[in-house]
Amino acid sequence: MTTTPTPPAARRVEPTAALVFAAKAARTFCYGFLGVLFPVHLSTLGLGPEGIGVAVALTLAGTAAMTVALRRPAERLGARAVLMGLATLIVVSGALFAVTRHPALAVAAAVIGNLAVSVGETGPFLTIEQVLVARAAAGPGLTAAMSRYNLVGYAAAALGALSVTAAARPGAGGPATLTYQPLFWLFAASGVVQILLYARLAPLTAGTPVLARRPLPSRGLIYRLAALFALDALAGGFVVQSLVAYWFFVHFGLDLPALGGIFFGTHVLTALSFLLAPRAAARLGLVNTMVFSHLVSNAILMAIAFAPTATVAVSLLLARHLLSQMDVPTRQAYLMGAVLDHEREAAAAITNAARTVAQSLTPAVTGFVMQAVHVSAPFVLGGGLKIVYDLLLYATLRGVKPRDEAARAAGIRSGGRGG
Repeated sequence: MTTTPTPPAARRVEPTAALVFAAKAARTFCYGFLGVLFPVHLSTLGLGPEGIGVAVALTLAGTAAMTVALRRPAERLGARAVLMGLATLIVVSGALFAVTRHPALAVAAAVIGNLAVSVGETGPFLTIEQVLVARAAAGPGLTAAMSRYNLVGYAAAALGALSVTAAARPGAGGPATLTYQPLFWLFAASGVVQILLYARLAPLTAGTPVLARRPLPSRGLIYRLAALFALDALAGGFVVQSLVAYWFFVHFGLDLPALGGIFFGTHVLTALSFLLAPRAAARLGLVNTMVFSHLVSNAILMAIAFAPTATVAVSLLLARHLLSQMDVPTRQAYLMGAVLDHEREAAAAITNAARTVAQSLTPAVTGFVMQAVHVSAPFVLGGGLKIVYDLLLYATLRGVKPRDEAARAAGIRSGGRGG
């Protein structure tokens, strides 16, 4: 049987994906260092741990609200207008970070700029861009395109995280907030770069106004997936990167250089997992790749709590990161392939908002759990809840194929009957 060639239309829109990748790299490079700087900056402005926790929660809540609010404008106006508007807010956010010394205004800057305060990006940029990538990729190449999209983001964020060490060196000059000012201005400059890149998108790439009010036949599936993804994000809140670093510091006494090396390694292995995901999906299918890689990684996550030495714990953490993110591009590809084209903005907005809201709920509880139960308890709680998510996801999606996969399967059966 001959392979179906990539449609000419899909090849023509490929430059759209290149523009999106470049914009994501510019943005997530800055998110990489801002994710480290944000709590330190707030601390220098006078906030304590409780205030910083509230600031992180407000940032995530603001990101979720903006994700939902921009769904309709993205459908009516297209991606270019909305993304250029969001990039303009990044310029405002970076400038506000650089000039203010009031903690409330710094938090407002984080909300305006959709600052990524956890590992990986959430929010309106991700919501709109993944739709663009889905429309730019041919059906069989969708998972690979999503993998490249996430790979670009994680690689840029890793480099950004490394860049903050140069700005934070003793002797760089001035108070910490002044030392970091060039990075805040770099964040603002990245917004300008993104505006220029997004300006090259077709005006209505992300949707057509005529389609904006069409019904959502996949509404039930979208809301079931949103609920499941929220459970996964809620569980992930127990083991966000900053809390895992704190656990290594308290439990094994590892210093900052050691922690930096550990988390650089996790970023590298996460990037590698995005390269493995399309290969696994081609052999196992999207659902099996999502569930089984995630299931194994969560069993490893629970095992970290019982690691007898730092070496064992680090080895388990690295092994987990080689598998734990393989579900990200496959999940995105499944969602974009399971709904009709005009439903994609709604599906991305609803599921991403659900994840962001859920993720904002757990970190405040985790510190209490570490103190009242056991310092390693979050690994067991987070891993256990994630395993529940995996099993529920498999039960929900086992018999539901993305529309393009179902269409290809029907075509094969039809071809077989027709001789």
